[in-house]
Amino acid sequence: MANPWLALDHGADPAERIRQVGRAHERFLSGDERFAVPPMRSVVADSWKRSADALHSPDGTAPIDLSEGELEEYRAAHPLARVLPIFRDLLGGLADDGDHLMAVCDAYGRLLWVEGAGTAMRGAERMNFVPGARWDEEHAGTNAPGTAIAIDHSVQIFATEHFSRQVQRWTCAAAPIHDPATGRLLGAIDVTGGDLLANPHSLALVRATALAAEAYLGSHLTPTAAGRVTALGRNEATLTFGGVRQRLGRRHSELLVLLLAHPEGRTGEELALDLYGDDAASPVTVRAELSRLRRTLGPELLGSRPYRLRASLDADFHTVARLLERGKVAEALGEYAGPLLPGSDAPGVTKMRRLIDGQLRAAVLASRDRALLRTWLSAPWGADDLHVWEEYTKLLPHGAPARPLAVSRVNDLAVEYGLRPPMSGAPKIARRS
Repeated sequence: MANPWLALDHGADPAERIRQVGRAHERFLSGDERFAVPPMRSVVADSWKRSADALHSPDGTAPIDLSEGELEEYRAAHPLARVLPIFRDLLGGLADDGDHLMAVCDAYGRLLWVEGAGTAMRGAERMNFVPGARWDEEHAGTNAPGTAIAIDHSVQIFATEHFSRQVQRWTCAAAPIHDPATGRLLGAIDVTGGDLLANPHSLALVRATALAAEAYLGSHLTPTAAGRVTALGRNEATLTFGGVRQRLGRRHSELLVLLLAHPEGRTGEELALDLYGDDAASPVTVRAELSRLRRTLGPELLGSRPYRLRASLDADFHTVARLLERGKVAEALGEYAGPLLPGSDAPGVTKMRRLIDGQLRAAVLASRDRALLRTWLSAPWGADDLHVWEEYTKLLPHGAPARPLAVSRVNDLAVEYGLRPPMSGAPKIARRS
């Protein structure tokens, strides 16, 4: 396929492709390792595997994650609320024709706005494609907004490429949207409709809309430091400096984060301990890595004796820390895109990661704010946090619609962690291996 992000090659028969992919989908669900014959797009095959690992069945429905009151408060404060007029201006015509939907989701796949008319809106409601519902891959399977967030790339998902059977009558195209100052993923913009959306124009349209939104957000930035490092929620940090944005490798990401944490500078021996601990490699090895990092960053950024950063660089984890120091817990949680370099096992990075996570978690708990606790629990890193679930449940009034689900989640986690025995007669659900 010429473009792996497009659903159909030029001249392909949509009906035949639907049948081919539908047969592959059934083979995949039956455990046939040769499901991808005829060839499937790898972006779809990989998404099916992630979906099967997370979901019990392809016949489920996306859950409602935010109640009506929580949704109004959450989306009013969300950065994408500022660019909603742009979405409506560029995509509103499609959403008004009765055959298409425009949807906006946050970085966790929670739908913030779903707009359309007529049969499209009625069809969306039947499959829970509604504001407040969770449409990331973990909760709804392969779909354009959820998959765009998972892979951080614009993508089309065509008909039977959807993991959930009830969504397979739809085709959608979505593009991720980033904070232009930090590179943090804010969410995605999506267009959903019939098979006719499986063309290059729909993908180009959502991508152009995402770029327009990012440009608007960028035009309203206040001046900051000379450069910016983004390292929360990603294994490889990105550095924006001198108008150029680049992604660093894993070891260089670790070194940059460690240097940001020690503005006074660090010797080669200290960095070796930060990277390798008691099994520290020779300082010569570390110096070689630093030499390669200097070639990447340029001599104006990295000095030596001791190793230190010469330019004023800000970082997303510094932003979170500053907001917490000022008591702005909601803003800090909004800036927190996930654990610091989560794939790193370097002792110095691990220590920083635990410190940041612990401070933010403690502040969220101390706030006793239901919305903040729910936001923490809705994130991948907080979904299994038993203590936060317990505190959230205590704050829910008896009779609240969310209370039975929260109580059930507390019980399930307590059993999973061996804190109480499972209830007799509780159903066992087999997971795909």
